[in-house]
Amino acid sequence: RTAPKSSSKAPDGQTQISSLKHILPRKQEAPIQQMGFFSSQSFQLSARGQWSTWPAFASTQTVRRDHKPCCTPEERHPSTKQPFLAFPKPRYLEQLEFYLRKELQSLDLTKDNSQELKLQPYREIFEFFIDNFKTYKPLLSAIKNEYEVTLAHQKRTIRALQPLKATVTTISEECTRQMLALQEKEKDEINKLKQENRRLLKFIDNMKEEKNSLQTQVEHLRTSVAEEYARYLNEHSAHKLLLAKLNEIHNERLDMARHQLQDIKGEDVVKLTLALKMARQDLTTSQVKLNKMTADYGDVVPRRDFESLENKYSDLLREMKTLQKDLNQLRKDHEALLGIQAETTEEQDNLRAELQRVQRNRTPRPNWAKCSEVIPGGAERWGGLAKGKSSDQLVDVLLEEIGTRMLRERDIFPGWGKGDRVPVYLRHEGEVKNKKLTKKDAVNILKDVWKEKMAQEQQTGQRSSLPEFFLSYLQKKHGAAAAIEWSYTLYENMRLCRSNHILSSFYDILTGKVGEEQYHAQNRLRELAACDISDSGSLTGEQFRQEANQEAFPLKRKESIQELVDASRYKLDSTEDLIDYKSLFKEDEEGNAEPLVAKLRSQYVREKQEYLGQLKDKLGDLTEVSADDLKTAFCTINPTIDDQMLDTYVGLAYQVRRGQPEQEVVPVEMALERLLTGDVRRAGPSPQEGST
Repeated sequence: RTAPKSSSKAPDGQTQISSLKHILPRKQEAPIQQMGFFSSQSFQLSARGQWSTWPAFASTQTVRRDHKPCCTPEERHPSTKQPFLAFPKPRYLEQLEFYLRKELQSLDLTKDNSQELKLQPYREIFEFFIDNFKTYKPLLSAIKNEYEVTLAHQKRTIRALQPLKATVTTISEECTRQMLALQEKEKDEINKLKQENRRLLKFIDNMKEEKNSLQTQVEHLRTSVAEEYARYLNEHSAHKLLLAKLNEIHNERLDMARHQLQDIKGEDVVKLTLALKMARQDLTTSQVKLNKMTADYGDVVPRRDFESLENKYSDLLREMKTLQKDLNQLRKDHEALLGIQAETTEEQDNLRAELQRVQRNRTPRPNWAKCSEVIPGGAERWGGLAKGKSSDQLVDVLLEEIGTRMLRERDIFPGWGKGDRVPVYLRHEGEVKNKKLTKKDAVNILKDVWKEKMAQEQQTGQRSSLPEFFLSYLQKKHGAAAAIEWSYTLYENMRLCRSNHILSSFYDILTGKVGEEQYHAQNRLRELAACDISDSGSLTGEQFRQEANQEAFPLKRKESIQELVDASRYKLDSTEDLIDYKSLFKEDEEGNAEPLVAKLRSQYVREKQEYLGQLKDKLGDLTEVSADDLKTAFCTINPTIDDQMLDTYVGLAYQVRRGQPEQEVVPVEMALERLLTGDVRRAGPSPQEGST
């Protein structure tokens, strides 16, 4: 093909080279200059001064017929065995092909984007053509831009569809797996139902066979009865004939005897003849009656046999009706089972869908064993702390451990101020030093506080306020200046250590959450030690149960007594079933009690909650309650309560002391909350249950 003619004068070689030099990257200028790319002799010009339209103007150079533009230099060695063309290739075309081969050889085609890398050299060569051919530059640029836009659109489409492809594949695999799982589950259920259906069908067939057998037996019995009836009829007829013959023989003998007697006595013949005639008439009459009776009663069965056969028939008929009824019931049961199966299948589908929804929305349970890695003492101590506790209780234990650790790291506490709302034992402005007490030290101090307070109350005969006595005790023990430091330190320890009974109960009483009477009431539970009859320090399980039931806790249920017995036997090793009951009331160095005491405390709280629950049910839908209504409700649920205890409970509910005027009404919820903080318990057996 020849280049199209142009009316304008074509640029000379140097101008075209300079334009190509501006198009090529700067890093490619040196290799091109070394190849003589910018030499005026590098281009084959026609006689008119335009670009060479190779091979029309070829003269001396030859090119191989099987020449490849992008082959390696080793593949371009000439061979004498290949035929040659007589047309030379333009220098500019050779330089472009060499540049293309060099760029392609320098690429790493093992990468994922090898096709894009391979396209870049061709894009640069095409840009060289566009820049050099000024006449066709707009058309070639438009073609190139349209291809670039199309390629970019295809890339965006591929990138958008790639995640959808993975999603579709994942969803397809998940659906296939769910379908297979459902088919497996339903396959087992369908097989079970089919087996049950086959069993029921087989049972129905057996019942049908048994029914047919019974019908056959009935037919056989009917035939036997008919045969027996015919036999008895024949025997009856033969018996009648035999009697007739016997009568005839007897009459003949009588006649013979009479004739002999007449012969002997010489009686009158006329008289004998007349007697004989009369006897024959009687015989004829008797024979007629006998024949008539034989004709009338020949087909009659004896009543005894008839009643026996009738009873047998009734029994068989009744048995057949029973079997028929059972068969009908089995059919109804079978239909009901089919209905239940359909309902069960539907319910199973609903439960499966609900299970899948719950599994998607559920919160995974925490792995509490990880806490052993950060708790002092390791897995052994954490196992003892977490034994028998729920997740909520484990959170409290973990918070207590974290709080006590942070408490040991603190050096000072911020003061609460000296306002009226601040407890008297925490009134201080400024910073307070942390004494950094251990749990054992805090427990010992609080035990000593209780001991001193009870001794003082016994001497004075009056009960003092625990917050004020707590502050006075610390001031007396450590001085007024250091008392606040001890008070803040003990308060923080009590607030954090909720699992320790001594610390938590002292904190609740100190802050007014519960009354001091509840602490003393729980301490009176140690009266169980009086159950030792032999003063040996040990009891058998049966003695423990009897003494606890009769002496210490006569109002407890049998289930509660059994819980106490089980708690007392938790470390029993002796085969003699002896309980060392004195060791059950010991405490460790941190004040933690044995399981029996802990069970007594939990039962005390539970029984109080049940007692107040019955009181709430008795009050009904009332929102406010008066003192008289409250007394009536107490007397109804606990008839044996005395007036002193009743006044104490009412005063606790209305927050007034004995002798003070009571409020008219209080909200029911407030009254129950106040009763829950005090020592409220049943004074006698429940009217529904009675005493154990």
